[in-house]
Amino acid sequence: MTAIQQLAEQVGFHSSYIDSYGNSVAANQDALKALLTAMNYNVECDDAILASVKQLSDSSWVSLLPAMQMVKSEQAVHSAWISVANADLNNTLQWLINFENGDTLTGQVAVSELEVLAQHNVDDTLYKKLAVVLPSLIEGYHSLTITLGNETASGHLIVAPQKCYSPNDAADYRMWGLAAQLYSVKSENSWGMGDFGDLKNLVKQSAKRGITAIGLNPLHPLYPNNPAHISPYSPTSRCFLNTLYIDVTSVANFKSCKPAQALVQSKDFIEQVAQANDQEFIDYPHAAHLKFQALELLYKDFVANHLPKSTEFAKQYLDFVTQMGDDLFELATFDTLYEHFRKIDEHAYGWKAWPVEFQDPHSVAVEQFKQDNVERIGYFQFLQFIADSQLGEAAQQAKSDDMPVGLYLDLAVGCDGSGAEVWADKHSYVSGAAVGAPPDAMNTLGQDWGLTPINPVALQEKGYMPLVKALRSNMRHAGALRIDHVLGLMRQYWVAPGMAADQGIYITFPLEDIFRIIALESRRNNCVVIGEDLGNVPDGFGDIMAAAGLLSYKVLFFERWENGLFFRPEVYSEQSMVTVSTHDLSTIAGWWTGNDLKWRQELNLYPNEQMGIDERNGRVTDRKQLLGALEFEGVLSKEKFPQTQPATMNSELSRAVQAFLAKAPSRILLVPLEDALGLKEQVNIPGTIDEHPNWRRRLPYTIAEFWQHQDMNNLVTVMNQERPKG
Repeated sequence: MTAIQQLAEQVGFHSSYIDSYGNSVAANQDALKALLTAMNYNVECDDAILASVKQLSDSSWVSLLPAMQMVKSEQAVHSAWISVANADLNNTLQWLINFENGDTLTGQVAVSELEVLAQHNVDDTLYKKLAVVLPSLIEGYHSLTITLGNETASGHLIVAPQKCYSPNDAADYRMWGLAAQLYSVKSENSWGMGDFGDLKNLVKQSAKRGITAIGLNPLHPLYPNNPAHISPYSPTSRCFLNTLYIDVTSVANFKSCKPAQALVQSKDFIEQVAQANDQEFIDYPHAAHLKFQALELLYKDFVANHLPKSTEFAKQYLDFVTQMGDDLFELATFDTLYEHFRKIDEHAYGWKAWPVEFQDPHSVAVEQFKQDNVERIGYFQFLQFIADSQLGEAAQQAKSDDMPVGLYLDLAVGCDGSGAEVWADKHSYVSGAAVGAPPDAMNTLGQDWGLTPINPVALQEKGYMPLVKALRSNMRHAGALRIDHVLGLMRQYWVAPGMAADQGIYITFPLEDIFRIIALESRRNNCVVIGEDLGNVPDGFGDIMAAAGLLSYKVLFFERWENGLFFRPEVYSEQSMVTVSTHDLSTIAGWWTGNDLKWRQELNLYPNEQMGIDERNGRVTDRKQLLGALEFEGVLSKEKFPQTQPATMNSELSRAVQAFLAKAPSRILLVPLEDALGLKEQVNIPGTIDEHPNWRRRLPYTIAEFWQHQDMNNLVTVMNQERPKG
């Protein structure tokens, strides 16, 4: 084994992986070098590499206490481990636990009385790892300090449960919900895109029809000053919210603010809103222009008429700012800097394009900028406060209307490398590298998602706080949380800086610890967790997910036997969330009519012509197999079969597919609004950006109108028969 391979193994990189065709793919050595360099290892010569190997190998022995330890709350005995040199065995050890709530607990023990877990020689010194038995500990994020002689060390001590909050805890029946791309929803009150006011209305109307959950696209913040950056899966941060979703007309001081009223009642503004609402595709820069004009005026009114008088509105804002603390302040500072440098250079997309002195959030230049721009930073904090309040109102509406799950939110797999989260915490990220996926039948060149990966070593050193913050932020108003690409919590496919996506390498993540963190936050927030486990799933991963209480993510199109026959509903696991399709796949109408294959052909997404031919021929068989499954299950009779040559969709097929899935024991069923309304165009086509209107399609009906749609009425009827509330 070469020196570089030894270091890669220590860091956690895989030497090979099995691809989707069953072939073993060896790690590209140049990619390994580039990734290790990005992680700040010196790989210029073997001596430097081997020094890093030794340092990593010895570190857990020569350190008195590791940076982080996980205690399994369900175990009868709680303990932590330490490492001591043989010469210290006759000393007495003092320990101190600082609990999350501020309480402390102390104790001492003779080192010689501790159980020896393992031993190892480092540079002719014998070290022993010993178990320190602790009192029974409450769940939470604590710290442990050990003093032994003249040495004192501290580390994170996390006490966490094994299992997440269960859908059985939320309701004792099989639930169903609607999945909405929030930006696509529209109403008479919309300003060019869906907003939190529309969401509250959707919740209210859905609850009347027995619907128990509203699934949403990621609501993470993007870039207020660059509204053309629209992918919800490429956020500036996974904490806080996209302020473009603010319903301006519901802001507390909207009606009393005369400048805002003058603006929105002007002829030009009314015409612009009408124009924005009439478009098939969302013009995000136009919607942002409309909203931020008004929000600027509302903030000025807030500063002039609410903060000085300590109104209730002002108190709520100040409470939010205090509660969100430094994380909110850093995001608002980033947004202010982003705006500032875009005025100087419109192509300055992110912190990497700023002057060097502004690339460090704690530099002298940034500290001075904060002092000089207090009010503007306050503006971006105000926007987050409004967004959080409005999402909270929608969540409260769901609770008031007795929706057991309510809002079902979505956590993206990572952050855009040019954004606020990476800027504020570079040590935790591997700048230059990207998270992606290896080649498969759909993406033969692999995928580079452009998301900066988090460093698993740094994640542990920080007591998993970057992950904890993301979970807390997204569970804050959610009854369920979908974790995108949950496989990435066990291993991630990293694309090296400057290299192609098919040269990526897998790296191991501390899955067991991470699942316990998720379980702890899930239980604290009474939030069901769904792991999106599509793709090349390693053997045993499903069992690990189930043991941690996460629901598997089951998609009709993929749930089939090797011969292509569709699984019967009873085959689905009870511990799963089931759906016909996802945002990255065709709608059922698009799939049936071959609209997805037409797009792939037009966009040249097939690596060769034969693959396109094979897919089109295969779809003919797929249709027959789906009809066979629906007929066998008794949800569609032959006389109501839709036309197959050429394939035409009918409402009976739309109804039957959902009735088929509704029979599954899966605890949650989610129906995309696009399927509920019989639409054929899909939300997003992976591998495209501007070639297809990804993330820009608006629904052709308002919320008020789509409840009158035949397919929607059929859906509600079927679900209330198969999955009645209560």
